[in-house]
Order: sequence, then structure tokens, then C-alpha cells
Amino acid sequence: MSIIKENIASGIELYVNKLNKFKTVTINVYISNKLSDETAKFALLPSVLRRGSFNFKTYKDITKHLEDLYGATFAYSVYKKGERQIAQFKMEIVDSTYLKEDILEESVKFISDILLNPLISNDGFEQRYVQQEKEKQKNIINSRINEKTKYAVERCIEEMCKDEDYSIYELGNVDDIDKIDEKNLYEYYKKAIKRLPIDIFVVGNVDVDNVKELFNNYFKVERTNVDVIPDTPILRKINKVKYVEDKLDVTQGKLTLGYRTNVNPWDEEYFSLLVLSSVLGGGPFSKLFMNVRERESLAYYAQTRLERFKGLMLIMSGIEIENYEKALEIIQKQVEEIKSGNISDYEIDSAVKALITSLNSIKDSGTQLADFYLSQKLSHTNYSIDDFINKVKKVTINDIVDVSKKLQLDTVYFMTKK
Repeated sequence: MSIIKENIASGIELYVNKLNKFKTVTINVYISNKLSDETAKFALLPSVLRRGSFNFKTYKDITKHLEDLYGATFAYSVYKKGERQIAQFKMEIVDSTYLKEDILEESVKFISDILLNPLISNDGFEQRYVQQEKEKQKNIINSRINEKTKYAVERCIEEMCKDEDYSIYELGNVDDIDKIDEKNLYEYYKKAIKRLPIDIFVVGNVDVDNVKELFNNYFKVERTNVDVIPDTPILRKINKVKYVEDKLDVTQGKLTLGYRTNVNPWDEEYFSLLVLSSVLGGGPFSKLFMNVRERESLAYYAQTRLERFKGLMLIMSGIEIENYEKALEIIQKQVEEIKSGNISDYEIDSAVKALITSLNSIKDSGTQLADFYLSQKLSHTNYSIDDFINKVKKVTINDIVDVSKKLQLDTVYFMTKK
């Protein structure tokens, strides 16, 4: 990776990728935590911090300041990579070479103020903000069930990883949110900002030394006993397949198969697994699309998804409820076809082309590049996107067959009608 790294403080690492291809500069700050019983608290922090800081006390003040920075955007999200929960703060500003002034310093100051200089009253966060954001978070958790396609996958993961931290939803659960107030959240924040690992990625046409200086100036944090977040355990032996059924108010069945890949994120075999997943369910050329959807007309959609940092492969499909047995049989048959090496040149060529297109598209977004670099760090690898592409191109049918033998079906989840 052609990026410069700088240690700002203990456990705070800055990465700068100087690129001239964008008209904007993106700043992404990632704070990492381990999924645990404090997941709801950690997930609530970004939304409360985003409501107001010491210098920008209201959402209106923040919006006006962003407008003054030539329409800069600022957003946050919370998600998980393996059993690591991540709070991401993203700012995108116009490249200063297109302006009459340099707004990078004001932008770094702004992010620093939001993250490190929160709005405090009576030894806690602003009570009104905490209550409102708690309600929003509870609503998001409770409304998961409304998006059935996504919910079916999440339910499969919950059942599959029942005794593992990965089963915890990234926003936590409603019961834990009810226990949070403005004072205990502030106490948790102080501990988090001192101890949790922070990674900052700046991508765009910037002066590297200037960026280093700005973050060294504005991200001065007292850090003690920084947490080391362990790699997520991947390898798991399956003795018996779990079959789970949820009866909900649906007209279309949602069939999800969860496989353990037994491939670590840093393994060379990961590239073979990527191609396998694409051959199986990566697009209109794939085995699932051609055989389950087109030839047998058994599914409205059928595709795969890899969870790289947890070692899972999920097969997702929408089917007529009465076709459950037949669809399950034919989906599993496609996996067996791959294990037997029944893969055509067309399938492998199309799968590789689709992956290359997807990987190249990362180069068009500063935030996607930052996420790619973060993934490299978390997987202890140092590949560029072109390295990734070259590795994918070299995958053979034998490589796919070899990695397919590590796949183990863990859970079959079916969402059906009441």
C-alpha cells in the first residue's frame, strides 16, 4: 500500500494516501471495540457526539459550519468486521486546490471537536440528546424485522453463532439501551477515548507532512492501557447441521444457508474462496442464478455473501414456500458441483471478471479505499488493490476445489409464513 503511517499517540494511528485523482479529500476515523455486553453503549456514542460539541452545541450549528466549509459532509456509521465493532466517522471536503483557502485545518479541528470535546452538562452528556438517540437506536433495532431479506440473513447468523460474540447485533439490544443514561454513557465515553484503538485514514491530494502536523496538534489525547482487540476465531468443526424455522407474516419464503469457510482473512486461500463465492452466487453467470433461478425457476433471487473476518459464507434466496425441500436440495447440489470440480471456463472467467470490476471500483472512492486499507490492517496483510486483482486472476479450478473442501454447512434457516 502506498500510504504513509504515523503514530499520533498510543493506539492512535494515522494513514495518509496522497492521490491526485479526486476533487475531494476524505477523512475517516475508525474507533474499534470488541462486541460485548457494552455493544449498545458503544453504538450510541457516535449519534450522541454528532448532536453537538463544546464549540458546536446544536445540530444547526454543525450544519452551518459544514456549509461554511464549502458544503463539507460529515456522517457516522456503526458496523462489525468479525467480532470487532467499529464506529466510523467520515468527513468529505473539497480539495483546497480548487478553493481560495485551505479548509483542511478547519476540518481536522471540527472532527477533533466532535470526537474529543463533547457537549457536557452536569457531569454527563446533554440529557435530551441521549434520550432522543436512545429512542432512535431502539426503533432501528425493533424495525429490523420489517426488511425481511436482510433480517433472514441476520437471523441465520444469530442462530449459527449463538454461543459466539458475532451473534450480537452491531447496535446491541433494546434491554441494554434502557439501562443507559447521560452520566453512565459519559463515563463510558471517557474510558473508550482513552483505551480503544483508533485508526485515521486521509485520502486525497494533501501535503502529507501538513496532515501529520494537524492531527498531532488536534488529536492530543491522554491514552492509558490501550485495549488489544484479538482476531476473531475462524476455525470451527461442525458435528451436526442446525435447522431453524421462523414463522412470520410473509408470502415469500427466505431460505439462508450458513457455511463455515475455515479460511482465515490472511490465508492465501482467501483469494480462491473469493472466486468460489463468485462462481457459486456472484451474478447472472453463477451456478445459483443459472440453475436455481433460471433453469428450475425455484428462486426470485439466489446469491452468496462472504463474511471474511468471521469465516462465513452465506447463501441467500427468496423462494415460494412450498418449494423449500426442492430449493434446498438444488442449492446444496451447486456446492457439491464445485467440490467435484464441475466448473466451466465460462463460469470461472465470468466470476474473475466480476471480481476485478468490483475491486477496481474501490479506486473511485476515498472512503472505499480507506475501508480497504483498514481491512488490510485487520487481516495483517499489505496488499494493494492491484495485488488483490493479480491474486484473483491466478486462481485455478484446482484451487477452488481445494478450498471448497473446507466448507462446512452449519445452519439452514427458513423464514416461512405463519
